[in-house]
Amino acid sequence: MSLRSQEFAARIEARLADGLARRPAPADLLYDVPASELVAVATVLRDEFSFELLIDIAGMDYSEYGSDQWRTTSATSSGFGRAVIRGGEGQPHTGPRFAAVYQLLSIANNERLSLRAFCPDDAEPALDTLTGVHAGANWFEREAFDLFGIVFNGHPDLRRILTDYGFIGHPFRKDFPLIGNVEVRYDETKKRVVYEPVSIVPRTLVPRVIRDDARYSPELAGKG
Repeated sequence: MSLRSQEFAARIEARLADGLARRPAPADLLYDVPASELVAVATVLRDEFSFELLIDIAGMDYSEYGSDQWRTTSATSSGFGRAVIRGGEGQPHTGPRFAAVYQLLSIANNERLSLRAFCPDDAEPALDTLTGVHAGANWFEREAFDLFGIVFNGHPDLRRILTDYGFIGHPFRKDFPLIGNVEVRYDETKKRVVYEPVSIVPRTLVPRVIRDDARYSPELAGKG
């Protein structure tokens, strides 16, 4: 991180000492913000530090953070896994399950900043809407609501935006089945689209891992 960015970060942290917690990152401004301070912090960042653009909002589900995706040998945990640390096992998440991550951009300062706010209640995850601070949050929050089930209190029109009418569940939650719950097809007899229980058989996809390759045998070294 450049000296200019470090000084800029120090100004932000001095101004919002009670509302932000810095997350370790070598070259990025990453902060955690309490859910109760989210709107106030976003307003200060917009008005006093020129973070006038909200680029994206991403929902997060930490219920399986740090756990391997496939149960094979240790080779899997370094290459195919959810939030695992390369060379070792990931650290399990012990805090709230759901969070929203906000990506902000300051054109005037040529800086990006990431805010993460955890939902206090796992059973009914909710955060205050940022539509009053950034109008562009409208559809982003609808997407996080649709896919993760995070409710944004005060949102002017919190409806699903990607899934079909009458869809049950939130497909980006870790406990939502990858095969889904229903399948859709056109019925020639009824001359309409019908919904039916999914017919796919659940199975675990284990990647092919080559553990022993004769080409790399020590006896063949230097003979290529």
